[in-house]
Amino acid sequence: RHCGSRPCSHPMAATDKPEGQKGAISATLWILVYMGVSSMMLIVNKLAIYLIKAPSTILLAQLSSTALAVKLGSFMGVIALDEISKAHLKPFSIVAAAFLSTIFCNIKTLQYANVETFIVFRACTPLALCVLDYIFLGRQLPNQRSVLCLLGLFGGALGYVYSDKSFEVKGYFWVCVWFLVFLFDMIFLKHAADTVPVKSNWTRVFYSNMLPCFPLLFLGVGTNEAEAIVWSLKGGLILVLSCVMGLAMSYVSWKARSLISSTAFSIVGNCCKLLTIVVNCLIWDHHASSTGIACLCICLFAAYFYQQAPMREDTSAKKTMIDDPESLALEQRSRKK
Repeated sequence: RHCGSRPCSHPMAATDKPEGQKGAISATLWILVYMGVSSMMLIVNKLAIYLIKAPSTILLAQLSSTALAVKLGSFMGVIALDEISKAHLKPFSIVAAAFLSTIFCNIKTLQYANVETFIVFRACTPLALCVLDYIFLGRQLPNQRSVLCLLGLFGGALGYVYSDKSFEVKGYFWVCVWFLVFLFDMIFLKHAADTVPVKSNWTRVFYSNMLPCFPLLFLGVGTNEAEAIVWSLKGGLILVLSCVMGLAMSYVSWKARSLISSTAFSIVGNCCKLLTIVVNCLIWDHHASSTGIACLCICLFAAYFYQQAPMREDTSAKKTMIDDPESLALEQRSRKK
């Protein structure tokens, strides 16, 4: 994979559909926007949960409002949206199931394990995803430099949590379940972004927000969460803001996911988590040690120099033939001879 005449040196400069240096700059901007929106979304969600006390209701409001906004935009002719069809319902139903399963396992992980354990396992995901990218998505294995960067990411995260005096690994079962579900989520969503034909990115946003609403609605009723809701003007305003942020988050995350590999996307996600830790250290009284800060810097340094693995030549050739009927016909004639 190249950016202009030079190899891409980090995930934010590597795209699956590059258009020279201009395409690389566009991908970098999209991922920077994603990181910014992701960080703000975390803060807004924390405020919403603190004020309203109903996480499932908040998530349902975010998903349903995003789906309604996209449908309304399509009705007004502002955005392009595919008609509802079986061709989209089947893959995006799996996307919705993976999304909800990841959220559920994340909650259970944080219920039975501490944050440090979660950080260690989250840092391991790129190591597994680079192999799954090779097996399922047609990419090459990482080169020597990228392997060192992945090991640096894991080592830096491990060093950070180990520098914490309260470090303790526990809750293995739910962490392992979350790990497997997260890997499936990352690989399948990347597969859907690459293979499901859509008019625009808004189609992905619509289905991935509309389909999870139905099980979430039954979940909220079954848990009697409505009784715990605390309504206030401030809480209402934060909820509206979280819905707007949810729309932005859904769009930019699908856009970023379509531009880079699942491994690179996971690395970007790890960087968001690490930056959140830095912000927390600056805002709150709990400051990381100098060793912990050094480990975080190692992680960010390794993420910057990670080089996304390109597609394998055999996979690229097959895709070219599918996109170009003449090439496919020539290949078939040569096989007959």
